[in-house]
Amino acid sequence: MSEHKKAPSGADVHIGSRIRKRRMLLGMSQEKLGDALGVTFQQVQKYERGTNRISAGRLQCIGEVLGVPAAYFFEGLSDEPKLGNDTEGSVLDILGTNEGFRLARAFASIEDSRLRHKLVELVDAMAKGAMHGEDSAANDR
Repeated sequence: MSEHKKAPSGADVHIGSRIRKRRMLLGMSQEKLGDALGVTFQQVQKYERGTNRISAGRLQCIGEVLGVPAAYFFEGLSDEPKLGNDTEGSVLDILGTNEGFRLARAFASIEDSRLRHKLVELVDAMAKGAMHGEDSAANDR
């Protein structure tokens, strides 16, 4: 009988994504989370990708380490997928990336409110340009 790996379920991927977002929000490494759980950082990676399922007991332990109830990992799971302009979901997705997290942390450290405002205006202008298909390299020519 040949063994083949089953693709992760949507629930496994969602739960893993929530673990990653929370861990990153806390500034915790995969290694540190793994140490707290008694597993390797590779196992944490598999949890976060949804490739390894997480038992209820393990999920409760992960919640304790990350300071959230186990129910946190299921939030948004039963919601219908939103298409188009799901700003809240998009923001959470971005914060779950290394770049988004670094950007948010750096932005939060800017004390000058005028500078923060100018930065938001710059990013808004860049986003509007991207939405209209403008290529900044072409505009420089």
